[in-house]
Amino acid sequence: MRTADRLSRIEPYLFVTLRQKINAARDKGVDVISLAIGDPVEPTGQAIIDELCRTARDSSNHRYPTDEEKGMLAFRHAVARWYRRRYGVDVDPTGEIIGLIGSKEGVHHFCLGMVNAGDMVLVTDPGYPAYKASVAIAGGVSESVAIREEDDFLVDFSSIPAEKARAARAIFLNYPNNPTGAVASLDFFNELAAWAREYDVIVCHDNPYSEIVFDGVERVSFMAAEGAREVGVELNSLSKPFNMTGWRIGMALGNREVIAAMSKVKENTDSGIFNAIQYAGIRALDECDDQIDRMLDIYRTRRATLAETLTACGLDARAPRGTFYLWARVPEGRSSAEFAEEVFDRAAVVIAAGSAYGPAGEGYVRFSLTISDERLAEACDRLRDSFAG
Repeated sequence: MRTADRLSRIEPYLFVTLRQKINAARDKGVDVISLAIGDPVEPTGQAIIDELCRTARDSSNHRYPTDEEKGMLAFRHAVARWYRRRYGVDVDPTGEIIGLIGSKEGVHHFCLGMVNAGDMVLVTDPGYPAYKASVAIAGGVSESVAIREEDDFLVDFSSIPAEKARAARAIFLNYPNNPTGAVASLDFFNELAAWAREYDVIVCHDNPYSEIVFDGVERVSFMAAEGAREVGVELNSLSKPFNMTGWRIGMALGNREVIAAMSKVKENTDSGIFNAIQYAGIRALDECDDQIDRMLDIYRTRRATLAETLTACGLDARAPRGTFYLWARVPEGRSSAEFAEEVFDRAAVVIAAGSAYGPAGEGYVRFSLTISDERLAEACDRLRDSFAG
């Protein structure tokens, strides 16, 4: 049977490939430790679970979700309150916010709502692989913009040729950055908004790691930049700050026309988020900021432990200022994939090759901190035994 041609333009999804590798090894009895996937192991906070249980017992929530594709107005108001409190940003819940089944869905709906066949979309390299996949499904063409260590992995807008900028329909960015851990300032976002206005480029800033920052780094939303609402939107999620990856709930906010376009795609794609999950999301946003602080303490200890271990193993691994990943240079003479394979063969530890995030990711690997302290300690012992001098 012949499948759609668009599927041939999409590379195998990195994390599906990694899960298959892990499962195959475990089927053979190998005690695999995965430091490859960013999925917090700590449970969702009890108050959030209690709210889900309470509202799930209400039979009125068993029908199609309230306000369906937009997300219930009460949830959108909670998002607005959270953004005002955490980022000093005022957003109109009625026309500038929609609920999402996770921010990854927002990437897809942004492309289907704003990208035409043949449109060029700028994507950072290295960058989250889902951006290119969604651009391809929408019929667009991804064009890489390299982000480099010497620039702290921030986009250097002066390096983007004017003809490329003028030809671009949109740009995807993500700070705090997956996979590099780089963070951006409000000055950077002001520059981004000004550049986007000059060249008429629509910005999609993917911000699910907004709360995962260290060393006094200020939490920043692109929406706080001057004129940001005129040029684009921001995606965010409850997955990382509240350990709700499996709940699939997030939000998009910003430019009314873009939000309306994404909403139109959603209303023809899904029927929204289960009401009880939205009520649980409201509880998280309004009352559970203490969970964010607790998780930051955990990640702070883990990143120090792992950074120390990787340094002892001869890797150039700086503790990240944002996200729960460590982005490390591989030893000289090895490619990213070769070193990741070597770590797996010698230590039964799975890590992500930097080249999976784009050609500019070659020479790096990514380690995740979303694993229990006990398993991280075991992984560090294995790495030291296998690679320390």
